[in-house]
Amino acid sequence: MVSFKISERLIRESRYSKAMRGGYILVFLAASMWGTLGIFAKFLYKFNLSTYTIIFYRVTFALVFLFIYLKAKGMPILIPRERLKFYIIYAFFSIFLFYSLYFYTVKISSVSFAVLMLYTAPAYSTIFGRLIFKEEITQRKLIAVALVIAGVLILNSGEISFTGKAIAVGLASGLTYALYGVFAKMAVNKEEPEQVLFNVLLIGAIFLLPFTSFKVPLQSVPYLLALAFFPTFLGYILYNRALKSVEVSRASVVATIEPVVAMVLAFLIFGEKLTIIQLIGASMIIGGAILARSE
Repeated sequence: MVSFKISERLIRESRYSKAMRGGYILVFLAASMWGTLGIFAKFLYKFNLSTYTIIFYRVTFALVFLFIYLKAKGMPILIPRERLKFYIIYAFFSIFLFYSLYFYTVKISSVSFAVLMLYTAPAYSTIFGRLIFKEEITQRKLIAVALVIAGVLILNSGEISFTGKAIAVGLASGLTYALYGVFAKMAVNKEEPEQVLFNVLLIGAIFLLPFTSFKVPLQSVPYLLALAFFPTFLGYILYNRALKSVEVSRASVVATIEPVVAMVLAFLIFGEKLTIIQLIGASMIIGGAILARSE
């Protein structure tokens, strides 16, 4: 009898371990999808599209993909009415406000500085994970976060001009980025990841409407579709599914592989240089992600 109980416990632990490993792989794949965001944006800005127009069509086309996917799977599409208030808050902070703060930081400083501020998110996520989900803050997690932040600092080293206002807005963008993981983990506990994504994007699109110019060149549509499919539809579904088995704090750290993926793609597609300092920074980010994964 004792032997049977031990065997049953070992089977449960083995299944949990496999689920965790699968979750980390999903986070890595999601971050890889998000790493394509800058590549598509670089192509789309050549068509003189505004930031909010790009964001709106990214969200709208992703909604089309999700609607087809949900219908094909026979899954529920709309959330229960009693969950609407939560999703409005979720969409406001994680879709509308996050994008607004991030792109405003770019406007008043630089892309490098904005990305630097954005990837303070793992620090916030560790705190949120402790306060909301009672996730343990271990020494290894703290070292992982420190490695990631130091790696991002190195990646963005150079002449970066900024003001106190840029720092405040930039840190707020990192905060709202971290909140996405918190809200997503709350949501996937009650709804399926695809349903979560559809509803938060739908409400987010409503917030974006007043700032959108709807006329776009026909040549830009393939890029907008790709932007909607890879970093939006596919990336967020993978990440939301990962949150079913991975802690918010660890997922956030592993997801910071995104700038490394973006840097490599920029090198391969646009021929942007990879310096020794950048490679060191990338190694630190990957090291932090592995450390967060291995505990």
